[in-house]
Amino acid sequence: MAGIVLRVRLLSGDHLDVTYEEPETPTDDEVIDHAVAALAEDTGTLRCKHGGRLIILYARGITAIEVAPRGAVL
Repeated sequence: MAGIVLRVRLLSGDHLDVTYEEPETPTDDEVIDHAVAALAEDTGTLRCKHGGRLIILYARGITAIEVAPRGAVL
């Protein structure tokens, strides 16, 4: 299972650190590609975790993301 940590900058200027995982994807690079492709669409969403909570990120509310290896930011 590959997973990454995203630091998401929201339109409001706030940022949020979330974990995004894809159990069937073998490498972090492929997970990054899938996340960027999903958020590049106007209606794109990602199911992420923030601590123990499920967070749905909507592409329209995001201005930027930073990617780190899993566990580096949280």
